[in-house]
Amino acid sequence: MTAPDVIVAGLGVTGAATLDALATRGVGALGLDRHAPPHALGSSHGRTRIIREAYYEHPLYTPLVRQARERWLALEHDGGVHLLTITGVLSIGPENGELVAGALRSAHEHHVPHEVLDQREIRSRFPMFNAPPGTVGVREPGAGLLDPEACVRALLDRASRNGARVIPETMLLDWEAKGDGVRVRTSRGEYVTGALVLALGAWTSRFAHITLPLEVERQVMLWLEADAAHAQPGVPCTLWEDPPGSIFATFPDLGHGVKAQMHHEGDIIDPEEPPRVVTGDDEARIRERLARFTPSANGTLRESAVCFYTNTPDTHFVIDAHPRHPRVFIASACSGHGFKFGPALGEILADLIGGSTSAEISPFRVSRFFVGQV
Repeated sequence: MTAPDVIVAGLGVTGAATLDALATRGVGALGLDRHAPPHALGSSHGRTRIIREAYYEHPLYTPLVRQARERWLALEHDGGVHLLTITGVLSIGPENGELVAGALRSAHEHHVPHEVLDQREIRSRFPMFNAPPGTVGVREPGAGLLDPEACVRALLDRASRNGARVIPETMLLDWEAKGDGVRVRTSRGEYVTGALVLALGAWTSRFAHITLPLEVERQVMLWLEADAAHAQPGVPCTLWEDPPGSIFATFPDLGHGVKAQMHHEGDIIDPEEPPRVVTGDDEARIRERLARFTPSANGTLRESAVCFYTNTPDTHFVIDAHPRHPRVFIASACSGHGFKFGPALGEILADLIGGSTSAEISPFRVSRFFVGQV
């Protein structure tokens, strides 16, 4: 078997997008995953993921969202698949809170089309949503939802069409930098490659060979029976901030019920021993928010699932070369908001493997964790 130029370990969205970007450039690439992607055993699943430009987390992400959106639409065209559904996103919270103020900051800085609604306007236009007193809404009409399983599948399919090899159900066991390359040991044998990408999500710390301040957070998703109004065209995704600093999300009914989940606030876990069963306490926490914010969606439970957030202390990503081994690249720790960026991150990583990138990735550098250390 010909030695690959690059091995990508982990084929969630970031790994799949990196494999796709490399294959598109004619780089000999091999991707492996311990399961059979797309799967529901990591971070790149859940039927729907929000894509939005009025980015409350930080304006630096908005150009990356725009780049990724273009690439998702091109992937739809290339693969003849449906990946993006425009629903709009409505962010509701105190005017000076993290969510609304942050969304407006990004919207103003990057000229994102949006409108601001007061509590009365929210309730009038979207009667299924119970906006609390003193809250306002930022509506981004061009935002929407990605189908994560379909997205990963489409990325891997195009990568394969362009010559990449995809090897499922193959576990990374270890790696060792050797001269100008990397020796990679897997459950199916060893490979020698010119570069290795660690896109391992919740398993990044295990294989990074450096100490990174990452925490794996268990996240619960519910799908519930809802009033028919939640399935009508024009019903947006919602983000709610109440109490301050606590974010809750709902997704319109696209055929599987209304999806609801907290954003963060999950238990910190060991990914090798994850509690994947959704408990009554998990369900009760989400139902309490639904009862307050949109009681017409608080119906019979249809389905539930668990996924992982791999969090950095500052919630920015890790996209960088390994600080000790320049032919090893760390691509992970997206802190619960990374899915939408997949194709943009894949192109950045392909750039880095090729030598450099013009993208602004200083907030994503590994070195920020080691300031002041020798």
